[in-house]
Amino acid sequence: MERVETTNVSSHPLPSDAQLIERYIKYYQRRGSPKSSWQNYESRLRIISSFLSNLGSTLPLAGKHELEALLDYLKERRHNRYGEPLSDKNISNYYTALSGFYNFLIWEEVTQTNLVPAFKRHYLNTYKKRVEPEGRKLISVEEASTLINSTLDLQEKTIMAIFAKTGVRKGELISMDIDDIDWRLGGIQLKPKRKRSNRKVPFDDEAAVLLGRWLKVRADYVANGETALFIGDRGKRIGRNIVYKVVSGNAERVGLSDPSSARLEDHFSPHCFRHFLTTELRRAGMSREFLKELRGDSRREAVDVYDHIPFSELREEYLPLVPRLGLL
Repeated sequence: MERVETTNVSSHPLPSDAQLIERYIKYYQRRGSPKSSWQNYESRLRIISSFLSNLGSTLPLAGKHELEALLDYLKERRHNRYGEPLSDKNISNYYTALSGFYNFLIWEEVTQTNLVPAFKRHYLNTYKKRVEPEGRKLISVEEASTLINSTLDLQEKTIMAIFAKTGVRKGELISMDIDDIDWRLGGIQLKPKRKRSNRKVPFDDEAAVLLGRWLKVRADYVANGETALFIGDRGKRIGRNIVYKVVSGNAERVGLSDPSSARLEDHFSPHCFRHFLTTELRRAGMSREFLKELRGDSRREAVDVYDHIPFSELREEYLPLVPRLGLL
């Protein structure tokens, strides 16, 4: 196996991969990086470290051939948590995590070389250019109604209704607490998230009825002291895997998702509801400014920070345009 030249590595004994990863995560924590970011980096780096260990190598000593072998492994043998092959973006994310780690090692004077940027130019960027971009699955109002009404489980029905009516992301739904529901103003207060610029999303009467029904049932299953709006095992806050299975499992059952397909547009995930709501509101005539506010898209320009739309105006624009799904 090709190795990094010895002149590129510190003359001191190299710490173990586990020690270096721990130092790297501490570095991210000191910088105030979101927990979700460094947890993803840590997970990918530990997977890479385990793979390299089977090759008789380590993270600081991995060379071009090890990076090539890793690419073959990720493309041919590695699957995501749902048993599906890794997407091109997911594979690229492994190398992004690795590149950031090597930059940290350079800062720590453990090594002087980061091969990943050049590797990505040779193998990942050109590969991605040959692939037609895939779009998320887009369903109709009728299909959304069929999907949500297909389950008798009240929590599952409410979860899908909130996705369809608010366009929130999966992590935003999971972190909702019962006290986040503002019944007087008809909105849900969201927790601070890196990708979220606004903090409250409106809901309509269909969502309100389902939320009310669910809260009555929730009391029979929730653990003492649990504040989460949606609950999973042992009455505690619902997890990401369960939320994904609720949506994708019901979608597969009604013929809206094909987990065996390699095409992204054949899969229906929670994020597809966000795509659905955005498309339907745009078709109904909602302006771009109101759509951006509802979606909580990041404000990239200085003027966007000051051009904030009050929640009352957003809800007034939203109510006559939000799709009716026959959920009452």
